[in-house]
Amino acid sequence: MAFAKSALKIDSQREIERICVFIRASVGELKRRGIVVGLSGGIDSSVTAALAVRALGKERVLGLFMPEHHSSDDALILGKALARAMGIDAITENLAPALEAAGCYARQNEAIRSVFPDYGDGWKCKITLPSILDSDRLNIYRLTVQAPDGRQMTERMPPAAYLQLVAATNYKQRVRKMTEYYHADRLMYAVAGTPNLLEYDQGFFVKLGDGAADLKPIAHLYKSQVYALAEALGVPEEIRSRTPTTDTYSMPQTQEEFYFALPYDRMDLCLYAWNHQVPAAEAAPVIGITTEQLERVYKDIQSKRRFAAYLHSPPKLVEPT
Repeated sequence: MAFAKSALKIDSQREIERICVFIRASVGELKRRGIVVGLSGGIDSSVTAALAVRALGKERVLGLFMPEHHSSDDALILGKALARAMGIDAITENLAPALEAAGCYARQNEAIRSVFPDYGDGWKCKITLPSILDSDRLNIYRLTVQAPDGRQMTERMPPAAYLQLVAATNYKQRVRKMTEYYHADRLMYAVAGTPNLLEYDQGFFVKLGDGAADLKPIAHLYKSQVYALAEALGVPEEIRSRTPTTDTYSMPQTQEEFYFALPYDRMDLCLYAWNHQVPAAEAAPVIGITTEQLERVYKDIQSKRRFAAYLHSPPKLVEPT
């Protein structure tokens, strides 16, 4: 069968029921009473929460809002809209004090100042990768800062500065997960992870941060398929129409410029084509890019998958136990 965009189409109602069976079975096997979900206002956490409600009932699902200094206002507004739509209890946990105490923000600022010495109060930042469509890229991140007067400056990040900035930023995902497990432990609930297949396969998560969970109900679904389920589950339209963001750094940032080579709908097709060994020359016209560009994306997929192997790896043991 020829490769086509329709390859990602699914029977949403059938898939919802299949996942609900999985959630009920998983919660039972883990001997938990319900599910905790961190709500970011994004499509993945919203669909995960909606699936949990469909599987267990709204009284057995707890949502958590976990804002910090760099969170966008939209994240909390949309997260609360989802909680209202699903009728679930939700708690707001301000993570800024914990992150301050751990040195997250100070260590971020130290790394940024090694590139932009004037960076300080009132400044904002983000990190980005160059487009893979223009030429073969090295995965060297660029740091963009915005001064209080609106001026923006961009520089390539030396490896030490990049590693420190990412290491400091990873506190956020790990403190969020620590908070999720606090509530899960006190309620005897399981923690639901929210990665889709694109994120799970390509390593778009933090080890022992947002990568940690007791079950991951949508990790087998391409993001396009998650959107299809969102509509069927009644996720609010304002969440379904929002451009996917990282909500990690203080400047607005799409997932495309931060990590992936293309917008999610085309990236899904690239990953599907690669997974099904579709030649670049056949898949490229369907995706809407050139054969050469798709070949670059295929290389990037393989590179990210090698990186993701570490994120997926369990602890090493001297011998099996």
